[in-house]
Amino acid sequence: MRPLLIITLGVGLGACDAPSKDSSMEDSGSPSGGNIRVPAEWEPQEAVWLQWPQRWESDYEPSFSRIVATILRHEDVHVLVNDSRTRSTAELSLKVDGGLGDAVISGSPSSEGFSITWHEIPNDNAWMRDNGPRYVLKDGALRIQDWGFDAWGGAFGRDVTYKADNTVPVAVGEYLDLPVDPVDIVHERGDLEFNGSDTVLLSWSVIGDPARNPGITKTDVTEAMKRHFGVSRVVMVEGVPQGDLTNGHIDGIARFLPDNRVVVADCSAESACEPGGHDDQIYDNAAEEITAAGLEVIRWPFAGKVNYKDAIFDTDYMNWLVGNGFVATVGFDNPSTDNAAKAQLEEWFPGRDVTVIETLASWYAGGGVHCHTNDQPALP
Repeated sequence: MRPLLIITLGVGLGACDAPSKDSSMEDSGSPSGGNIRVPAEWEPQEAVWLQWPQRWESDYEPSFSRIVATILRHEDVHVLVNDSRTRSTAELSLKVDGGLGDAVISGSPSSEGFSITWHEIPNDNAWMRDNGPRYVLKDGALRIQDWGFDAWGGAFGRDVTYKADNTVPVAVGEYLDLPVDPVDIVHERGDLEFNGSDTVLLSWSVIGDPARNPGITKTDVTEAMKRHFGVSRVVMVEGVPQGDLTNGHIDGIARFLPDNRVVVADCSAESACEPGGHDDQIYDNAAEEITAAGLEVIRWPFAGKVNYKDAIFDTDYMNWLVGNGFVATVGFDNPSTDNAAKAQLEEWFPGRDVTVIETLASWYAGGGVHCHTNDQPALP
C-alpha cells in the first residue's frame, strides 16, 4: 500500500521499465493440488522481516527503529541491509530512536527473549510488504511464492530500480531453506488480504493494471488466486483513491478482523476526503462488493486530517500490522485521533498490545507500518 495523499505525494521512490518476465499469465511454478492455505496475519508468527531504508529514505529511520523495538517485545526480527554502511546507520538509529541496547542490536536476545538477525541481501527500497515473500502452507509445509515485482507498475518514475527487490523472496527462501515457487504475475503483496481460510480480498485496479499485467482478465486473476492460495472466494474491489500511485492497495481500503468481519475505510465530515466524493465512492463500492460476497462489513471513518510538509493526510489507521500478541499501526502525531485509533484496535484485537507509531515521513512517501513489514508465519 501507499497512502492516500490528498494534495501531493512525496518524491524519493521510483520505478523502472516494466519487468522482462513473461506476462502471458501462464503463471507456472506454484504447486497445484494438495491442501494450500495462506495463514491469516493474526495466526502465530515466526518473525517479521524488514528492508532497512537506504540513504534516499533515511528520514524513515526513526519510525523504523520504533517499529523494530515494538516487534522485538513480541517476536524475532530480521533486517535486510545492502551493505555495512546501511547496517551502521541502522544500528545507530535503533539505539537513539528505538532505545535498544548495544547487545540487542548486535543480535543478543532482548529481555523478552527475542532477537534481531541481520542479512546483507541486496534490495532497492524499504517496502518489503510489496516485494517480499508470500508464504503459503501446502500440506502442512511452509513454502514461499515469488510473485513478480516491477515497482508499482512504474508509477513512481524511473529513478529507483527494482531488480534487487525482485530477487528478495528467493534470497529469503535460501536462508530459511524453504522451497520458492515463481509466479509470473506482477502483484504486490500489500494488495492481498486473507482471512486464513477461504477468502482473499484484492484490488482489480492493481493487479489488472496494464503496466503490471497487460492482457490479464478478471477470470485469469480469479483462477490464479484459487490455484495459488487455495481460496474459494475471491473478492475484487476497484478504484484508485486520489493521489494513490499504487492504484489502490487493499491494505488501505479493507482489512480482515479475526472474527471474519471486514473493516472498510470511510470518509467523514472531519476528513479531507469528502463524503460522497471520489474516494468515498471507492470505499462505498468496496463495502458493497464485500457485503455482496457474504461478508460482514464494518466502516471506519477517518476521524480527522493533518498537515505535513505540502500534503494533507486523512488520519487513516488502516495500515496496521498484527503480530504475536500485538498490533502496530501508523500514527499522525495527532493525539486525539491516535488515541481513538488505539482504543478501537484494542476493541477489535482484545488481548493484544496496541502501539501507534508516528510514521509521517514514510507516509508522505507512500506507506506505513504494514507496508514496511513482511510477516513470516510459524509452522502449525
